[in-house]
Amino acid sequence: MKPMAAGKTAWDRLGAHLQETQVMDSITRTLYWDQNTRMPSGGAAWRGEQLALLARQLHARQSSERYAELIAEARQEWRIRCQGVDGPDVSGQARNLDLLEQDLRRQQALDPDLVSALATAKSQGYDLWQQARSASDFPLFAPALRRMVGLRQEQARQLAEPRSCWETLAQPFEPDLTLQRLQELFAPLRSRLPALLEQLKGSPRPTSLSWDLPSSTQQQLCDQLLIDWGRDKAITCVAASPHPFSITLGPRDFRITTRVVAGQPLSCFLATAHEWGHSLYEQGLPTSSHQWFAWPLGQATSMAVHESQSLFWENRVARSQPFSELWWERFAAAGAPLTSSADLWKAMNPMAPGCNRVEADELSYGLHILVRTDLELALLEGGLPVEDLPGEWNRRYQELLGVTPADDAQGCLQDVHWSEGLFGYFPSYLLGHLISAQLSEAMQTAIGSPEEHVRRGDLSVMLGWLRENVHPIGRALNAEQLVEQVSGRSLSSAPFLNYLEAKLERLFSASA
Repeated sequence: MKPMAAGKTAWDRLGAHLQETQVMDSITRTLYWDQNTRMPSGGAAWRGEQLALLARQLHARQSSERYAELIAEARQEWRIRCQGVDGPDVSGQARNLDLLEQDLRRQQALDPDLVSALATAKSQGYDLWQQARSASDFPLFAPALRRMVGLRQEQARQLAEPRSCWETLAQPFEPDLTLQRLQELFAPLRSRLPALLEQLKGSPRPTSLSWDLPSSTQQQLCDQLLIDWGRDKAITCVAASPHPFSITLGPRDFRITTRVVAGQPLSCFLATAHEWGHSLYEQGLPTSSHQWFAWPLGQATSMAVHESQSLFWENRVARSQPFSELWWERFAAAGAPLTSSADLWKAMNPMAPGCNRVEADELSYGLHILVRTDLELALLEGGLPVEDLPGEWNRRYQELLGVTPADDAQGCLQDVHWSEGLFGYFPSYLLGHLISAQLSEAMQTAIGSPEEHVRRGDLSVMLGWLRENVHPIGRALNAEQLVEQVSGRSLSSAPFLNYLEAKLERLFSASA
């Protein structure tokens, strides 16, 4: 081991390296933010070169022998310092080192040319996806998707983990997830959700509202929501993008985007609630010295846990009946033709199958995810030709949801994820529903019903519970371990299905 620089421990040197890496990565995220919000389409090619250069530099830094030496030196120092000592700091540092070593092995397994090619393909794919969706022209996007599938398959081959291609690509989003476990969790949903959807046929509901609100009015309502939910403008930013998302650029720089959808006056509002839930989670992640921003334990547990937090604020709060009681007059004053809180609550919860995932209700949402999960498995492992994707997409939508997209823009081009090669991401949304339901049950046991807190207009108690029990865990645990620790039992689909069936019953009663 090399001698330590004066006044610097091996842990300090590793931390300094990680912080500098995060600075570089945050530049990449800033370019991504700009690409999605303000960059003109003509800048796509140059942006691809920028991102490819940064990707090569980051990969070199994260796979270098010097970085490996820093981790090894910190591990040796930790072993000496922690002999006969136990405690949360000791276990936290060990977990950080374990995760860093895991990521190092993965980075060292990848060819730098592949890393560069992936960065370029993501930028080009995003640009072509935007063009194809605007024109509803899947053949325009198909070559980019075909290339991305091939690159991700090659990535899985180079990583050579004891997992399938899809499982390997899913690990950055859901650490330790296996396809077998995913199918176990989804099996009750595959049987129960279509049956619940069938029950709705006797009580048809409109897939869209017969009224709309001007974009400026919708934005004003969204601004009011964020003020009510504690937005600090000194550390947050809101912008518009083709696809709503949340992103963190630094320890005090949290960004979200939304979009206004014509004929869907509640879309922007609910998207704002959803993305703010993501941001609240990011703002609540660990900040202690051995966990801070640059270290693994200061990062999100998984995307499913991330989604559980956004879904909590969107569904358990914004779509709740007490929330409509508090907000319907604001919407009415803004021009919405509402005569009661019941009108707003039913508008927030249409419970009608449609083609669009982002606009979907809590019942049909899971079916949207099952379609996407099955199709990306087919693309990566089942030999499904890219050119057959639109037809397969439409067929499965008709079978599961009873609807057929009018065109590719409403069908297989509606999501940005595959343009960036994010295979394995979609299941996180549905897992997030399951986790949100189970954590909500635990919250209710601890502090009372979330709906009662909403009714009182006091969200601080709920946020405080999440800040204490969920947010600070970071990557100390994986998603299922977190759920078991907080709720006292293994993750299951039952709490979500129970919640959904109870909500449907209340909606039916309100409509009778």
